Amino acid sequence: MLTRRRLLKSAAATGLVTGASGLAAPAIAQNTTVRIGYVSPQTGPLAGFAEADSFTIDAFNRIAAAEGLNIEVIVKDSQSNPNRAADVAQELIIDDGIHLMLVASTPETTNPVSTVAEAEGIPTISTMAPWQPWFIGQQGNPGDPSGWRPFDYAFHYFWGLEDVIAVFTNMWNQLDTNKVVAGLFPNDADGNAWGDPNVGVAPGFAAAGYQTVDPGRYQNLTDDFSAQINAFKQANADIVTGVVIPPDFTTFRNQASQQGFNPKAITVAKAILFPQSVETLGEAGHNLSSEVWWSANHPFTSSLTGQGSGELAAAFTEATGRPWTQPIGFIHSLFEMAADVIKRADDPTDPDLVAETIAATDLETIVGRIAWNGEGLPPFAAQNVCKTPLVGGQWRRKDDGTFDLVVVDNQTAPDIPTQGEMQPLS
Repeated sequence: MLTRRRLLKSAAATGLVTGASGLAAPAIAQNTTVRIGYVSPQTGPLAGFAEADSFTIDAFNRIAAAEGLNIEVIVKDSQSNPNRAADVAQELIIDDGIHLMLVASTPETTNPVSTVAEAEGIPTISTMAPWQPWFIGQQGNPGDPSGWRPFDYAFHYFWGLEDVIAVFTNMWNQLDTNKVVAGLFPNDADGNAWGDPNVGVAPGFAAAGYQTVDPGRYQNLTDDFSAQINAFKQANADIVTGVVIPPDFTTFRNQASQQGFNPKAITVAKAILFPQSVETLGEAGHNLSSEVWWSANHPFTSSLTGQGSGELAAAFTEATGRPWTQPIGFIHSLFEMAADVIKRADDPTDPDLVAETIAATDLETIVGRIAWNGEGLPPFAAQNVCKTPLVGGQWRRKDDGTFDLVVVDNQTAPDIPTQGEMQPLS
């Protein structure tokens, strides 16, 4: 594929790159500003994932200036729309001439941005999407593993479906249930990956002794979950799981209560990661459970600021007046990665050298160690994916109506301390 990036590299190699004056220009200018593009869903139904963006980028810019790093961060909003994410990625590459792409928050954002940047030869670091939807979802034929190939410029770090299966079942094992699990899987990249009958969560749940009831895909932003609720009631499901956007979960939770469906556990990804999402539910938010990828109690330290997790969380609350939220750690870690790569790269404006530098990363960050060494991964993903630790937690409602996220299972990451035990919804 002949892209703008490859065309410019070819021209530079033959001395054909020219400046505005028409004179030959060097392929690498002196004192060039390193331009970082960053894409996340700052508006729309996924906006909770980007709550810490401004806080993090402001801090990064201050640190970069203090250290004399000539860096410019150019921020784009995907608006929670995959097509928009691809469009702004092209803008960053074509119009802004970025040297490094950072992207976060669900496959609806990470995948289109990573795909565009890979095609254009722009090094990319992404996070906050399970690695299977990210890696497999970008393959030409996701259903045919024989055709899957690694990426040259795209690198990702987060946990995988195997980790969330272990965490969820470990939490459910603390309860007395009939082990029938109701699945809420939307028709999007996450939902199709989680709900895949062969490589999704159901086979893993089955291996742990849990039966999954899957009534099929629904469209995001639906206003009626009656069909799903009826199927779950008929199956007498004690547990609900899924990967749901926040507004859809609020709709489902309210309709389930109205229709008399009261499971013993609701453990869903994505929807209840954020305090504000749970607060809107009031009493119905108490003891909802989810995966926990980062918290104020995680035992990690920032390579960028030297802050521990608790200190970073407290700084966010002081600056914004809001309780800490899980993306704080991972968005911060993205900019840890950017600073580390730019400092280590022989030429941070050369895409091939930057990609090599990313691949050689071995860094202790606010979310744990990041190293693309293949640990815990199948061979096909080892080059491009790094796994981060995952534990399980529950929201506990306090007397003032606010919530605490309490870690209740750490069997998959014992160095992250627990703060309580799993409790049934009622």
